[in-house]
Amino acid sequence: MVRVVPSWRAALAMAAAFSLAACSTLPPGVERTESRAYVDTSATRLGQSVAPRVAAHPGLTGVFPVPVGREAFAARVLLARAAERSLDVQYFIWHADTSGSMLARALWGAAERGVRVRMLIDDANTQGEDDVIATLASHAHIEVRLFNPFANRAWRAGDWAMDFSRVNRRMHNKSFTADNQVAVVGGRNIGDEYLGADSAVAFTDLDVLLAGAAVQSVSAEFDAYWNSASAYPARAVVPPATPETVTSMLERWERRIASPEARAYVDAVAATPIVPGILTGTLAFDWVPARVIHDDPAKVLHPPDRADLRMAPRLAEALGQPVAEVDLVSPYFVPTEEGTAALVALADRGVKVRVLTNSLEATDVPPVYASYSKYREELLRHGVRLFELKRSAEPAGSTGEERETRSAAALHAKTFAVDRKRIFVGSFNLDPRSARLNTEMGVVLESATLASRLAHAFDDEVPRLAYEVRLGPEDQRLQWVEQAASGVVIHVTTPGTSPLRRFWIGFLSVLPIEWLL
Repeated sequence: MVRVVPSWRAALAMAAAFSLAACSTLPPGVERTESRAYVDTSATRLGQSVAPRVAAHPGLTGVFPVPVGREAFAARVLLARAAERSLDVQYFIWHADTSGSMLARALWGAAERGVRVRMLIDDANTQGEDDVIATLASHAHIEVRLFNPFANRAWRAGDWAMDFSRVNRRMHNKSFTADNQVAVVGGRNIGDEYLGADSAVAFTDLDVLLAGAAVQSVSAEFDAYWNSASAYPARAVVPPATPETVTSMLERWERRIASPEARAYVDAVAATPIVPGILTGTLAFDWVPARVIHDDPAKVLHPPDRADLRMAPRLAEALGQPVAEVDLVSPYFVPTEEGTAALVALADRGVKVRVLTNSLEATDVPPVYASYSKYREELLRHGVRLFELKRSAEPAGSTGEERETRSAAALHAKTFAVDRKRIFVGSFNLDPRSARLNTEMGVVLESATLASRLAHAFDDEVPRLAYEVRLGPEDQRLQWVEQAASGVVIHVTTPGTSPLRRFWIGFLSVLPIEWLL
């Protein structure tokens, strides 16, 4: 029998919950011990391995692209195993799933060897993971800090309701640095859907592995965030782990590693040549000028109009004024009126502008697609080419096994190239949230090799993997052009979606929510 709670009791319970939420605040006067990246790491295996090539390319950065999810996972695990002095990891999301558990275990293993591990994790997506955080933080050689943490650990809706303006500002940065010698920077979070597992959504993404000059800049970025006012030691907000909790978590990680779901990851670690190639001096780096760009961590503490704290102007400066071509890849593409005007101005003066974003069938954030849809016709009228990734698309470089197990594709890479000469890889989306609310980071590379590779993808692969959105030649209505196996298919409504979903998108497009996206 179901017991019905009288309405007055429910209202009283709700009021009490909100009162508790209002009373829950972050602890004041938290002690933060300042620490910095080690600078004397040249004697480590990684340091000795990259030293000859760094000396041969003074002032330059060695770059190696990592487009395949499981190789990206393996590179991080192998760097954790190779590290001798330090590991600095900074992520927006770190799931407690198979890949996240295996990487957490790899960090624990490094700490067991005496490696100093600093983990800086944004707190927006850690609900239910306090035991994981507390376990990691219990190790003498691991310190975990949470960026802009929630005061309510069990009922986060209270923070969203009572402290929205603060918790709506997040750290979206992503980096993994070993011994201040080698770093991985890009768009990937830590989780099965980002790292190539058999999950409901596999995110087509890109990381770059860096050695040389830019690594010290990545470490300086990490230090700035690690020592910032928004980075709280986990012990200040998360209850400490008991010995039983630690034992249970270690056993859980070992079960994950032994599970059938982990088999592909274990195989990838054994087969991926990236880190062994660094250690043997055989990895084919592209040595180029590089510039690490990031928001000031204080961005989340100030109004969004503080342009001096934002990386967007510095990113535009580093990419330079396009002369012939701009290729933009952004899963969450909300150009806004200002951005639309800028892209239109480029197209009007003869610059070829191409954009790849998620289709409605592939997106995981429908309000973003709804807002983007408001600007399509204006962009198309001025010659900007728009491509929307199909749900069935296969990521570049995916293996046969990955293709067999993937159930859906969704774009997650954030990369922009100018004139086939310069390219940005990082966490920055072309949307108001990245520009104004969240913090972001990435690297601009003077790499004709990588920039041309992106351009060639737009030339050859993107038309096959995505719908090209066009204006009909007669009625100027939107069309989605698909290069199917049977030939060219023209859709006159958003492909792969139902009338109800299209109605919902139309409704969302009129809501005043763009500033949140």
